This record gives sequence, structure tokens and C-alpha cells, in this order.
Amino acid sequence: MSLAVAERPAQVELSRWDYFLRTWQQLDVPDGWRAEIVDGNGVVLVAPPSDPHNYIAVRVARMLGRVMPDDWDAYQTLGIQVPSVERLYMPDLVVMPESVVLDPSRTPCPADEAELVVEIVSRSSKDTDRKAKLWGYAHGPVPLYLLVDAWDENGPSVTLYELPGNGRYNHATTVDFGEKITLPEPFGLDIDTSKFPGPDSWPA
Repeated sequence: MSLAVAERPAQVELSRWDYFLRTWQQLDVPDGWRAEIVDGNGVVLVAPPSDPHNYIAVRVARMLGRVMPDDWDAYQTLGIQVPSVERLYMPDLVVMPESVVLDPSRTPCPADEAELVVEIVSRSSKDTDRKAKLWGYAHGPVPLYLLVDAWDENGPSVTLYELPGNGRYNHATTVDFGEKITLPEPFGLDIDTSKFPGPDSWPA
């Protein structure tokens, strides 16, 4: 008589990035909060945005909607990943083709499939949006990064970063709140910033 012994399934060792990604996917995030991997050291939670922050996001999304193809959309709660540098962000706005968003094998969406990313600086996100995410999106690479910064020390401003290469953006255009900033093709759109709320409109 022989006895059959069931073999124990081999343990699959996750890479550091796969571990971070699985943690992000399984995390139970409170309503309104966002989970991101900003510095490559694990998942962090981002508090819900303020009313002025949401107002700017909605205005920009509305302007983008006038010129985007039917198979593109602007998302406010879409995760995008940059595996090469172990980063995962949930931008304030990201324009992504629907073919990417609806592909279950590409979740979170690859950052290099984004057409545009928009970040709106809050009091608590200055360094993250100005430095960490600027670096991360350039590594995506995301072709266009629009930074709306009511807290710029030189006065409220909007900066468009373009031409990513070798982990940095090679061109930047900055305008003050109240002026228009032009998104190049495939958008061909002037973003009107005249109604963007300045620092006095934001909660303390």
C-alpha cells in the first residue's frame, strides 16, 4: 500500500513593487481619501480635497471636455503607475483613453498612456506636487503635466511642463492666475485661469 503525499504549493515571492501594488489594491481607503505611493517607501493616504481644490478640478475638466476625442475622458479618481521608479499616483485630473481604462490587465493604468496629468497644489501637498510628482511624471513619461499652484511664493500660478526625457521635463511655461495657458495638440486649448481661487479663498 502506498500513501500519496500532497505537495505544498510553492511560495511565490513578490517583488518589492508587486508587494506595494498588492497592498494598494487591497487597501480599504476611507471615503474621499486617496492612496498613493509617492516616495517608493510604501502607501500613503491623502486627505480629501478642499472646496476650492474641487472647484478648479471641475473647471479644468469642463474645459478639457470641449476638445477631447469621444474615446478620452478626464478622471479624478484614477490610479496611474510608474513601475520603473516604483510610484503610483491618483492625480487630481488625468486624461486617459477609454481603451486603457477598460483593460483589466492594465490596472492601475500605465502613466505613459496618459495624455495629460493635472495636479492642484494644496497647503499640505506643495513639495509633493512641485517636486516628487514632477519627477515621477517625467519618468512615466507623461507628455504634459499641468501644475496649478495657488501657493507659489511668486504669486498664484499655473505651469505646463512638456517634453519629458531622461527623467525630467525639458520645457516649462508659467502664467499667473488670471491669464490663459495653452495646451498644445492634441488638445489645442487655452486654459482660462481667471476664475481660479487664490489663497484667500482656501480654508486655513
